[in-house]
Amino acid sequence: MMTPIIFHIDVNSAFLSWTAVEQLKHGAEVDLRTIPAIIGGDQKSRHGIVLAKSLPAKTYGIRTGEPVANALSKCPNLISAKPDHEMYRQKSRELMEYLRSYTPDIQQVSVDECYMDFTGIASEYDTPLQAALQIKDGVRDQFGFTVNIGISSNKLLAKMASDFEKPDKVHTLFPDEIEEKMWPLPVSELFMAGKSSVVTLRNLEIRTIGDLAKADVNIVKLHLKKHGEMLWQFANGIGDTQVRSDDREAKGVGNSTTLHKDAQTAKEAKQILRALAESVGRRLRKADQKANMVSTQIKYATFQKVSHQKQLMKAANADEVIYQAACELFDEVWDGQPIRLLGIRCSKLVDEAEPEQLSLFGLQMIEGEKRGT
Repeated sequence: MMTPIIFHIDVNSAFLSWTAVEQLKHGAEVDLRTIPAIIGGDQKSRHGIVLAKSLPAKTYGIRTGEPVANALSKCPNLISAKPDHEMYRQKSRELMEYLRSYTPDIQQVSVDECYMDFTGIASEYDTPLQAALQIKDGVRDQFGFTVNIGISSNKLLAKMASDFEKPDKVHTLFPDEIEEKMWPLPVSELFMAGKSSVVTLRNLEIRTIGDLAKADVNIVKLHLKKHGEMLWQFANGIGDTQVRSDDREAKGVGNSTTLHKDAQTAKEAKQILRALAESVGRRLRKADQKANMVSTQIKYATFQKVSHQKQLMKAANADEVIYQAACELFDEVWDGQPIRLLGIRCSKLVDEAEPEQLSLFGLQMIEGEKRGT
């Protein structure tokens, strides 16, 4: 049986790169990527958080997720641009269409990253590295922004590899390279190792990924339970190899209800949507799944149906995230008629422990997700 070859493809500082490309297209003289710049809230009001930063901004100690006001205090000349999520979704669609010209075996996991199962087309190229370089350079030349590509035999290691030196790089992390390339890294660099987990591991004198890989898994589980076992597996390079493309994404979890009395106002409708979101979120969490797509369905008293859907910035299964998305969709499509039925459906499902981008996208949703777990 052929060894799987998986690529993880990740846009470098996506929001900032896409904004810079769009500005340059419309005559901007300065490339945001070359100066201290962020994508965040309003520069004048100093509200919001940093969604993305340039490499020059990083040298000032500016971090993704910190308040814009903090970032401006570190670098008074910092340029801040507002996010344009519709434009980002368009850039994402264009990128995914380009990648699918190589193979349809693509699993998109957030607006700026995906997995590619390269196994079936490997014979068409001299090496996976040569193919990845071709893809990387093609993205840069055609779209004007850059990506990192990680290559391995499973998705976890491919994801870890793509997070190595940036930007515009290709890295490999095959099982026989784990000891050299991954084990010396701080345990905080391991995918899914959050701050509280890292503190617990350091209290156990586990400071590197290698320390964790060599630790007694039962001791790790005693302190971090199921999550600790998963981290131990990740440290040893154990991860999923299956790239789930359209067939898996078409499946979904949903719920709808026919109202005893037609809803006449948005307030009434959104009370129903909250209950539906809680039901759908609970089912997703029970199945250990998250969704990348949310859709809202309305049936009017006239029995006319309308529905609308949106891609989430990152996969989620929290009630509040689902509810907020459903409300946004409702506001976009409801025409004021009395409502007989409401429904919410989540699709493009991924496993809860699936590698995903945690740092750049949907940061406003984090607190809502914590409440939903």
